[in-house]
Amino acid sequence: MTRVAVLGLGGMGTPMAANLAKAGLDTVVWNRHPEPARALAARGAEVADDPAEAVRRADVAVTMLTDGAAVRAVAVDQGMLAALPAGAVWAQMSTIGVAETQRLVELVAAERPDVTLVDAPVAGSRGPAEQGKLTVLASGPEQVRDRVAPVFDAVGQRTLWLGPAGAGSRLKLVNNLLLAFVNEGVAAAMALADTLGLDRDTVRQAFDGSPLVSPWAAEKLTRVARDEHGPQYSLALALKDVELALCEAPAGSFPAAEALAAEWRDAVGRGLGGDDLTVVTRRLGPGAAR
Repeated sequence: MTRVAVLGLGGMGTPMAANLAKAGLDTVVWNRHPEPARALAARGAEVADDPAEAVRRADVAVTMLTDGAAVRAVAVDQGMLAALPAGAVWAQMSTIGVAETQRLVELVAAERPDVTLVDAPVAGSRGPAEQGKLTVLASGPEQVRDRVAPVFDAVGQRTLWLGPAGAGSRLKLVNNLLLAFVNEGVAAAMALADTLGLDRDTVRQAFDGSPLVSPWAAEKLTRVARDEHGPQYSLALALKDVELALCEAPAGSFPAAEALAAEWRDAVGRGLGGDDLTVVTRRLGPGAAR
C-alpha cells in the first residue's frame, strides 16, 4: 500500500488528505496548528508531531502550504527533505511560482538526488478539493508517474503531465491569472448592477445558462448575489498568485493585471484578505469605501 504524508492542512490540504484516507491509502498528516490534523485522525489518518516524523516512512510526501517560504521552512528548517526515505517522491502541490520551484529543483538535486521532486500544483478551489475533482498539473520525471498515480487519482478528476518539473507551476500561474480576471469581471458586473439599481438575484438569473458564464463563475455570481464571501479561495492567496505571475514578466507587460493587483492589495490592506476573492465586490460600486 502506498504510504503518503500530507504536510499542510489548510482549506485545500485538509480535504485532499481526507480523500487520500478515503481511497484507502496509508495516510499520515502534519500541520503547524494541530487541530486540523486531530480532526483527520477520526477519518483514518495518522497524526505526526513534526514534518520529519510525517515523512520518515513515506512513499510519497505531499506539501500543500501557503507559499514558497512556508515550503522551504518545512522542507529545510524542519527537516522534511532530510528525513525522506531514499527513493521517495516529493509531490510539491503548493502554488509557489516559477522561481521558487526552480530553487527546490536545485535543492533536491544537490542535497537529495535519491529523492524525486514532482511539481504538481492543482487547479480548483475548496469545493472541488472536497469532491476529489481537482485537476493536477503535474511535471517531473516520467518514471515516477505510476508511483504517484494513486495519490493524484484520489485528489483529482484528471492529471495533466506537462514535462520537466517547473512546467506545472508555469501553467498554474496562467490558470490563476485567468481566474483572477473572471472573478474581477463577476465583481465589476455585479457592482455595476448595484450602481444601476438592479436586483442582484435578477442579475444572477439573467446569467443562468449563459455561454459567457462558466460553472466556476456561476458559483461566484451566486455567492456575490447573496453577499456571501466565506473563503473558498481567499483574496490574500489570490493576490499572491497574481503577484507571482507578474514577477515572471517585465514591468508594464500586463497593465490590466497590475491594476487588478493594486486594487486587490488595497482590499487586503483594508482587512478583506481572509474572505473569498469575490469580496472585492465590496470595493466597487455605490457605497464602497474609498
